[in-house]
Amino acid sequence: MAKHGKRYLQALSAAPEGVQELDVALSFLKANPVAKFDETVDLQLRMGIDPRKSENAIRGSVSLPHGSGRTMRVIVFATGAAADEARKADADEVGMEELIEKVKGGWTDFDVAIATPEAMKEVRKLGRVLGPRGLMPNPKTGTVTDDTATAVALSKAGKVDFRMDRNGNISIPVGKLSFDAQHLLENTNAVVSAVWNEKPVSAKGIYIKNYTVSSTMGVGLRVNISH
Repeated sequence: MAKHGKRYLQALSAAPEGVQELDVALSFLKANPVAKFDETVDLQLRMGIDPRKSENAIRGSVSLPHGSGRTMRVIVFATGAAADEARKADADEVGMEELIEKVKGGWTDFDVAIATPEAMKEVRKLGRVLGPRGLMPNPKTGTVTDDTATAVALSKAGKVDFRMDRNGNISIPVGKLSFDAQHLLENTNAVVSAVWNEKPVSAKGIYIKNYTVSSTMGVGLRVNISH
């Protein structure tokens, strides 16, 4: 059983019980930091649909109005003009054969992978490396495109991808504890709207069972988010 530190236990004892309004929950997290670093604030969604059914797959992206607070490391699989444009947009690494071999060897020190449709013919072979980490380029998240410059710029500016895992959960960063509370609120609402926009046509009954916000090392609080 994991042992928690003094600051976590203090936050836990002070945490309000029951479902809270989002602004109240975010204010509590900001007032009760647990780590010495600037913690990430995450929104966790417990979905009410069966993740085992392929037609229920949920995957998308959202541009956070106030960014994610992270320095995003972006790589691009491309050649020719698309590769040149990606470099001009400050992609961290750009290439094809050599970059594919590097990733195939297990290198995943990046946050976003972008590929042109042409490059995907080879990038698909990296499924075993990129797939489990949620890094595989996908047209639905805008990471398979010939407009590599725009894709890099959006990723650097705070676009985050999300997908439902095999247990029916979605976890998405909405900012840092150092963010203004209103900015965290607006980022969170943008994420919620994006997830609702990806509701499968086949989804029946309750789409999202509950919402929880937490910081990297802190406690989780159930929140009420109307939509």
